[in-house]
Amino acid sequence: MRAITISEPGEADVLVPTEVDAPTPKPGEVVVDVVAAGVNRADVQQRRGFYDPPPGASPLPGLEVSGRISAVGDEVEGWQVGDEVCALLVGGGYAEQVAVPAGQLLPVPEGVSVDDAAALPEVACTVWSNVFLTANIQPGQWLLVHGGSSGIGTMAIQLGKAVGAHVAVTAGTQEKLDFCRELGADIVVNYKDEDFVEKVREGTGGHGADVILDNMGAKYLARNVETLAISGRLVVIGLMGGRRAELDLGTLLAKRAAVIATTLRARPDTEKATIVAAVREHVWPLVESGVVRPVIHSRHPLEKAADAHREMEASTHIGKILLTT
Repeated sequence: MRAITISEPGEADVLVPTEVDAPTPKPGEVVVDVVAAGVNRADVQQRRGFYDPPPGASPLPGLEVSGRISAVGDEVEGWQVGDEVCALLVGGGYAEQVAVPAGQLLPVPEGVSVDDAAALPEVACTVWSNVFLTANIQPGQWLLVHGGSSGIGTMAIQLGKAVGAHVAVTAGTQEKLDFCRELGADIVVNYKDEDFVEKVREGTGGHGADVILDNMGAKYLARNVETLAISGRLVVIGLMGGRRAELDLGTLLAKRAAVIATTLRARPDTEKATIVAAVREHVWPLVESGVVRPVIHSRHPLEKAADAHREMEASTHIGKILLTT
């Protein structure tokens, strides 16, 4: 089957179309014929040699796909050949077929096409697990999302608003800020020429952010803690701004606040299955009702994965970038 391999760590050109062996399902797995795959920052980091797959995982990039089940392994219940699905993966999505633990499958939501569904699993699971299950956002609270126009950001805005939270975002262009407004963001901050600490403090009447979803890490740590409300929760899910920074524990203590760092990819299958089940229960009805929708910026053929990575690294996109088979 066709797949995209990483010939060596490096720039986008190291993504090479290759013929590899097709997967066969182990007990508890299904094989999905891939229609589309989502492109994520983690894929870029893996390509550059900074984010290796967990032990035993596919070396191919790709953390989410949509498609149709073509084979079902032993011990799988509730799924059959021909079902249209999307899936959260530990790797292997940049291919024509991928084996998936059954607990990480989701049905394609009603009203969403099978190819568009590839834009949902990673962002929905990331946002729900971090903002809701971990940080426990509540109606009426303030959520600050850094990178509001990203795939994760656009999902976080929609889900935050859907449950009655107020949402502030940062982004780098007026076009991106305007789009975040359209999705429901209450406060928008251009991080290139505005101070998000000041803007959030002003926009919330001095309250601050109850939950911050942060993809920057070290660069924003001190200012994020300054922005937190009393009993606020900072959830760090990325290190685009570095991994080492100084933390003022006095400020954290005074606010009775928490700094939490999480990843999704390396979690055990059982934990992922719990998150996926929660997304199916809580997020899928919102998608099917039209309250939440996938936001897709562009589509690239699988063999043009390098172009998709260049687009992501240029940060000109709003929402998700997909690869199609």
